[in-house]
Amino acid sequence: MRDIDAREITKAVSRLFQEANFFLPDDVRACLQRARETEESPVAREVIDGILENADIASNEKMPLCQDCGAAVVFLELGQEVHITGDDLYAAVNEGVRQAYSEGYLRKSMVRQPYSARVNTKDNAPAIIYTDIVPGDKLKIIAMPKGGGAENMTRLAMLPPARGRQGIIDFVVNAVDEAGSNPCPPVVVGVGIGGTAEKTLMLAKKALLRKIGEPSPDPEVAEMEKEILQRINNLGIGSMGYGGRVTALAVNIEVFPAHIASMPAAVNLNCHSTRHKEAIL
Repeated sequence: MRDIDAREITKAVSRLFQEANFFLPDDVRACLQRARETEESPVAREVIDGILENADIASNEKMPLCQDCGAAVVFLELGQEVHITGDDLYAAVNEGVRQAYSEGYLRKSMVRQPYSARVNTKDNAPAIIYTDIVPGDKLKIIAMPKGGGAENMTRLAMLPPARGRQGIIDFVVNAVDEAGSNPCPPVVVGVGIGGTAEKTLMLAKKALLRKIGEPSPDPEVAEMEKEILQRINNLGIGSMGYGGRVTALAVNIEVFPAHIASMPAAVNLNCHSTRHKEAIL
């Protein structure tokens, strides 16, 4: 059994959320630069130039990439040989979120009662926390600030199995088409297929964590990712909705077995500021 002090978790969470909001991941930046080179539309190229310049300013000045610093989504992979000391695990995570959004001057966007008074919690807590128990004596923390514009475009479909592969493709492409400029394209498209309703939504969100340009290890899934990306980029929505060839930077699909009567599918979008950072304690 290995002890991990809750204060170290708080410190890591605070650092990760600040870094995720300040620094565009290298894979996203590289993909945007490639998109700029292949984009045919002069207006879209200018928009991508602005996105890259914004990322440089955010990095140099340690300022948020976007005014929407997101809901604090946290994925934990907790080794079964780990013992948390000093405080409750989730309390430590939430304290890290509070410190990050205060010390980093990040916009606090969480409201306590979503359907009535909608009073801001003033510290961006509580975090949305998902925990997997895994072998080992380490704790992996993934911080994902999730902006409202992209999250609002999430779609779930309980498709009949007879719709098959083509039904999945049409559903995903239509979801991006209907989203239009709302999620601030060029987007990264996370797709979940299989499981149950809540499982497929989680698959779609976790798919966004995969490195851009890294296809699924399953050749059949990788081919579907490629086909969907091509169809999405033929929609003509373009960067920030101004038209062009690059509406999506990547399509990442995660698949899970499903019931014989079901074919759940979900789409979860990330804007061009695809923000996430991780650490292992």
